[in-house]
Amino acid sequence: MTPARQLSLVFEPGLAARYQSLRDVVAHGVYERGLSAVAGKVDMAPSKLSEKLAGGNDRPRDLGIEEFERYLEKTRDLRPIYYLVERFLEDPGVQQAEAMAQLSELVKLLPALMSAAGVTPANIPRKR
Repeated sequence: MTPARQLSLVFEPGLAARYQSLRDVVAHGVYERGLSAVAGKVDMAPSKLSEKLAGGNDRPRDLGIEEFERYLEKTRDLRPIYYLVERFLEDPGVQQAEAMAQLSELVKLLPALMSAAGVTPANIPRKR
């Protein structure tokens, strides 16, 4: 029996907000690296890879699991995995703790920012 391993992930946050789907993340990575270059690495014609990335309902054009794995292996682009992790494994408790930490830092900066802006308690408009 193999002991459990802990993984440490360092990735750019916000992938799930920037992309609508896993297909979009992969397509971005492909076009960022060059369609022809990636197509050659994954042993596929550029036109075929382009079709698969476009998707569509008129005929089957899905990027298969094996093709997806080959893309990850050959390009070492791990953003699609990070996208899935962020989308499906994000812990709301961790999100709240991160927001509280950011809020704490902001509160520390607030007095200096208010002073630099010339805002004092005396000139803050009050609701009546």
